[in-house]
Amino acid sequence: MKNCYPVYRSIQIRNIRSWQTGQMGELFIEDGVFVPQLAAPAELIVDAEGLTVLPGLIDAHVHLRDPGFEYREDIISGTKAAAHGGFTAVAPMPNTKPVTDTVPLIRYQIEKAADAGYCRVLPIGAATKNQAGLELAEIGLMAEVGAVAFSDDGVPIASADMMRKAMEYAAFFDRMIISHCEDPELSNDGVCNEGIVSTEMGLKGIPSIAEDIMIDRETRIAEYLDCPVHIAHVSTAGGVGVVRAAKARGVKVTAETCPHYFTLTEEAVRGFNTYAKVNPPLRTETDRLAVIEGLRDGTLDIIATDHAPHHEDEKDLEFSLANNGMIGLETCFPLVYTKLVEEGHLSLVEAVEKLTLNPAKLLKQEAPGLDAGSRADLTLVDLDETVSYDVSTSLSKARNTPFQGMELKGFPQLTIMAGNITWDSGRLTARTVE
Repeated sequence: MKNCYPVYRSIQIRNIRSWQTGQMGELFIEDGVFVPQLAAPAELIVDAEGLTVLPGLIDAHVHLRDPGFEYREDIISGTKAAAHGGFTAVAPMPNTKPVTDTVPLIRYQIEKAADAGYCRVLPIGAATKNQAGLELAEIGLMAEVGAVAFSDDGVPIASADMMRKAMEYAAFFDRMIISHCEDPELSNDGVCNEGIVSTEMGLKGIPSIAEDIMIDRETRIAEYLDCPVHIAHVSTAGGVGVVRAAKARGVKVTAETCPHYFTLTEEAVRGFNTYAKVNPPLRTETDRLAVIEGLRDGTLDIIATDHAPHHEDEKDLEFSLANNGMIGLETCFPLVYTKLVEEGHLSLVEAVEKLTLNPAKLLKQEAPGLDAGSRADLTLVDLDETVSYDVSTSLSKARNTPFQGMELKGFPQLTIMAGNITWDSGRLTARTVE
């Protein structure tokens, strides 16, 4: 299956607003890269009046469920959803079936995405074989064929000695370990944040220290080895504090959070709302504000979606039995813009860096940009129109979102990857193709 949009050798985009300066201008694309001018008239002319141009977004943490769970999502539907959300590259975690811990599976993901043509896939290989935490996976071989990082995300690496070995081995191949920080003895099959809400609802809680302790462990190991480590989906005030302190000591640590951790709290699970059931769980208002401060002061480097699609039957269950996770590719930038930029926590430049430049650094990718000579990856977003989010418009196979009906700004209208259109809202082409 190929990208369903027409292919144009040259594109001119007029009347764009710069995400950095706010000034109006135009861009020229030829043979997949930005150029100063076109040698001949453009095959496609787009009038982007009223829209802001951003570099193509990069998501350093998604779940595409392929292979093995294609009824939830597959690489084609997931990359379509990514393009719909303004992303031109995504990094899927390895908790597939079978686990992505071998060269053929890394190649399979890259090649299937390339054939579909909607979004680049940058596979994250498993750190340990079958994510069992007992034996290192073939990190070197996977790195050679395109694995950009390694993680057992979905489950923690419980053994500190195994984490040490994984960090050392990955660093030898200039790759990063991405750690799912959760002490399994403390989380102990909990289903939401341990606190007032869990008590009132009669649910088994997960204490915030289950995350904090493991973040501290990873940063201490990284410090001892002088190796880099990346902390996934930080959700607690304590965790933000641990990362901040480690950075102050010179530890080579980077960290991410997700839109649901700076927009929602544990209150969202009331009514046994399984769409708000995630791991790590939604925390308290104190934690939410600490995550925002961590983004503001640079403690948290990256915003990732942790896009986690599930079939309706896996969410339409009693709370304790429902799967963890929510979809997030198509609401990510609108949530970032509406809840962080418009509310004054981040500038647009700072927000875009956490969605482009910083994940590119983490995953050893070309720095995104709109300068001549750069690969032509971009998205045009509407920062003015407020839209009530409707999940029925999603291109994902899944519908598990707590953001249905939320009023948001910043939805993408056009996405281009390497000079090819990968998402078009129809709002532009109806009046701009000449």
